[in-house]
Amino acid sequence: MEYRMIDDVKSSLLGFGCMRFPVDKDGGIDEQEATKMLDIAREAGVTYFDTAYPYHNKESEPFVGKYLSQFPRDSYYLASKLPCWEIHSLEDAKKMFALQLERLQKDYIDFYLLHALNLDRWNEMESYGVYDYLATLKAEGKIKHLGFSFHDNYEAFEKIITAKKWDFCQIQYNYMDTDEQAGDKGYLLAEKLGVPMVIMEPIKGGSLASLPDEVTKPFKEMAPDCSVASWALRWVGSHSNVKVILSGMSTYDQVMDNLKTFEKFEPLSEQELVAVKRVKEHLESRIKNGCTGCRYCMPCPKGVDIPQNFAIWNAYGKYMNVGGTKWEWNHEIEDSAKAKNCVGCGKCETLCPQKLSIRENLKNLQKELDELLTK
Repeated sequence: MEYRMIDDVKSSLLGFGCMRFPVDKDGGIDEQEATKMLDIAREAGVTYFDTAYPYHNKESEPFVGKYLSQFPRDSYYLASKLPCWEIHSLEDAKKMFALQLERLQKDYIDFYLLHALNLDRWNEMESYGVYDYLATLKAEGKIKHLGFSFHDNYEAFEKIITAKKWDFCQIQYNYMDTDEQAGDKGYLLAEKLGVPMVIMEPIKGGSLASLPDEVTKPFKEMAPDCSVASWALRWVGSHSNVKVILSGMSTYDQVMDNLKTFEKFEPLSEQELVAVKRVKEHLESRIKNGCTGCRYCMPCPKGVDIPQNFAIWNAYGKYMNVGGTKWEWNHEIEDSAKAKNCVGCGKCETLCPQKLSIRENLKNLQKELDELLTK
């Protein structure tokens, strides 16, 4: 197993993300199968286990805490997170942390994060004095390492990471999202500041694990026995300031494939990086239209979120991830903001720097994504 130093801790590079366990017929965690997966990962040397208050309808923390209680406390590292959207006062933060210790059956948490920060949430947490409170918990030994997970743009990331002293940070990072959220610029800034990084979504929610054969030809030509997912994981791990790569494993086979990748981890060679670049270029060529998300077309008089509609549509074109696209179309955009609400006024097209046929594209994507829901 590959290990890296994150602050004073020698952690497995592969971290077990505890948000996608197999589920039973009632929708709860299939504890027997999940335990089997955790056992094989731990026995192979995985030491970093990442959970959070909302995962699995709030079942993940109690299950993971109970599972880990079987083993010596110094044999693993447990990460969990403060659900900032639930926090509306300092007292809320105090109650939540105490509740999480109880749910996890622990006296302390090794890696504790402010969960899913964007700039607005960070400003709210600052107004309550949450960081300072968590810093006191760290001084008391109830938190060993204090960090944050992040979902916003680079400018917000820069403000948050430079505002306080952080032991680590967690961002979404993969070979397709180098210009999304914190991205490459965020990685380089954290490296410059000496802030170790934990990476989530290295396989982009599974999209980079099951690509069409014509896309992955460069991978198969070089390493026919290696999974497509292993390339995404190795790309992330080839960055030296990445100390833990989280994988939300949901099947035993996924655990075994990941263990194979990290047992004798090898950074990508120059030739392999070229192969990744070719795959990325192929995927980007599959987009439905050339929307850059600049938002010059907004606001729409009828409330259509044009860039968000196109983002979901273009992601489907790239990855053909049916399950993920269905979820995004149902949960990531309000019904009132969907393309069907377009009345064809054309205002957006007069403002679009890319000169896209926005009205026609909106009609096509609404039809295509609605049809996808029936599959």
